[in-house]
Amino acid sequence: MMSLNRYRLKHLQKNNHHGAIRAGKLLERPDRLIGLILIGNNLVNILASAIATVIAIRLWGDTGILIATVSLTLVVLIFAEITPKTIAALHPEGVAFPATLILVPLLKLMYPLVWLVSKITNGLLKMLGVNPEESGSDLLSKEELHTLVAEGGALIPARRRRMMLNLLALEEVSVNDIMVPRNDVYGIDLDDNDDEILRCIQTSSHTRLPVWRDDINDIAGVLHLRNISKVIDRQGLDRAALEREMDAPYFIPESTPLHTQLMNFQKNKHRLAMVVDEYGEVMGLVAMEDILEEIVGEFTSNLAETTDNIFPQRDGSHIITGTANIREVNRVLHWDLPTNGPKTLSGLILENLESFPDANAGLAIGRYRMEILELEGNVVRSVRVGISSESNP
Repeated sequence: MMSLNRYRLKHLQKNNHHGAIRAGKLLERPDRLIGLILIGNNLVNILASAIATVIAIRLWGDTGILIATVSLTLVVLIFAEITPKTIAALHPEGVAFPATLILVPLLKLMYPLVWLVSKITNGLLKMLGVNPEESGSDLLSKEELHTLVAEGGALIPARRRRMMLNLLALEEVSVNDIMVPRNDVYGIDLDDNDDEILRCIQTSSHTRLPVWRDDINDIAGVLHLRNISKVIDRQGLDRAALEREMDAPYFIPESTPLHTQLMNFQKNKHRLAMVVDEYGEVMGLVAMEDILEEIVGEFTSNLAETTDNIFPQRDGSHIITGTANIREVNRVLHWDLPTNGPKTLSGLILENLESFPDANAGLAIGRYRMEILELEGNVVRSVRVGISSESNP
């Protein structure tokens, strides 16, 4: 009875499983249930001991007391304790639900005795500072729920289990962990000529484009490409229509947790946000699809971007662009590069080297061996990464 999974029990009760309903009522007062079981258990054991002692004395005299004690102890341990309780622990529902057919009427029959024993034991517990009316909470913490899902095994398909774990992890990830850095933002610069703007629109793989003047910090708005027919006419680009069809930019702090931002997107009916730091400087952008990818995995439309950053080699290593997002690299290659610091591979390398290296510098981060292949200014452009069987601390 005590080994029953309380959450499965509640589920079965909601489905009107009669055995689960009876077990649930008995477990509402575990002190009375335990009292009933132990009264019957001790009554049988003491009666068996008395009968065995009488028989043993008649057969072997005073020596029979020792024989009866040893023999009955072995019999009770093997056949009345260890074997049945092991079976019950391994198959609690198969034992507990049928047992309720006996326990429920027995509790009614022996209720006066059970009530008296419970009163005495509860009084002793209160004297010891224990409140018998307090029961353990069935509520799960986030960590316990994470473990419950992770250990779900075959009961939950692997893909759904990953999605549930990713959903629980949204609280631990902020938008600056998944945002597109400002240097990689694809958008329209109003200071460009008409041909450049048209080329930007025509070659875009995105449905929404940020629009700025001269610098990304001067965001003018966001253009949805469904309105493209309104900004391009026979004469070419209509700049007035372009600015008229733009939506107002939506700004969010870089420290916003993903689960909060997902709700904000839903509440404010936005799908694209500009990420700013504490000084109001634009750090990058994040789309609702980026957050959804943290839950369900990569969308097909974004696979090309990942392929452009990671190039597998015949020797098992990978050449990766320095601007690649570490979380993306971990997700695609199933690695565990640290994500609690810099967000890009270039930043991670520079943080560990604590200096600006030569292009041929190498380093080890845990079990990952890295060799810088190309360095441009203060940014690592490409790096070869291999995995060693031995890891450094």
